[in-house]
Amino acid sequence: MSGARLHTLRIGNAGPRIAFLHGLFGQGRNWSTIAKALAGPGLDQARALLIDLPDHGRSPWSPEGFSYAAYADAVAATLAASAPGESWTLVGHSLGGKTAMLTALQHSDLIDKLCVVDIAPKSYGNLHRFTGYIEAMKRLPLGELTTRADAEARFEESDPGIKAFLLQNLRRDGDRWHWQVNLDMVARDAARGADSQIADFPLRDDIAPFDKPVVWLVGADSEYVRAADSEPMRAIFPQVRKVAVKGAAHWVHTDAPAVVIETLSRLLRS
Repeated sequence: MSGARLHTLRIGNAGPRIAFLHGLFGQGRNWSTIAKALAGPGLDQARALLIDLPDHGRSPWSPEGFSYAAYADAVAATLAASAPGESWTLVGHSLGGKTAMLTALQHSDLIDKLCVVDIAPKSYGNLHRFTGYIEAMKRLPLGELTTRADAEARFEESDPGIKAFLLQNLRRDGDRWHWQVNLDMVARDAARGADSQIADFPLRDDIAPFDKPVVWLVGADSEYVRAADSEPMRAIFPQVRKVAVKGAAHWVHTDAPAVVIETLSRLLRS
């Protein structure tokens, strides 16, 4: 997996390079609206790369289970192959934010600037926030589905936004339906409880800080980032600038897209 090329979507033909990493159960195209705004109407203000992380979207699955280090290596290999010799601004949300942090730390030659969205460099203990989603996805009787409307009617999630987000992972090949996300791997990791690798953040003691510009975008209404997280964040990202977005929860780029677009535009121009 470390050298695997990940599936990508390109938006923009000129300008600085910026890559986006989604969260758990997401896909690169979740950042399409932000990327198109940054590229501008002439598609010449930025060159965006929307990446499907391993085990998500159209990217390959991890052969040996979840690993942030392997995710970061795969992202780095994809960036290096997409624009040899060039550097990137890297943006990551949640799972993608942890991956982005580790990519910058492990492959600092590739990354000029970093934007971490509503996640901290720490263990979150377990995946209890996601167990309900995992169980609902596993209960969906894939062998009985006839249409996507049938899947939507059967899927047990009351929030329409979350339902649409999770069901973007459902794909049909001929008469067979399947999950694009590596659901079994995520379920196994969640079952590990406090030993979850996805909830963790594996930071080596000997890793050098990333001493380049970093924007830390956090939702003012989110519980993912606490005041106590600031000191550990600054220890590995000395130039970090924290931006708390009013009225936004964990999905900052969905709750406050205009703020995210403006923040990233300034970061690209800085």
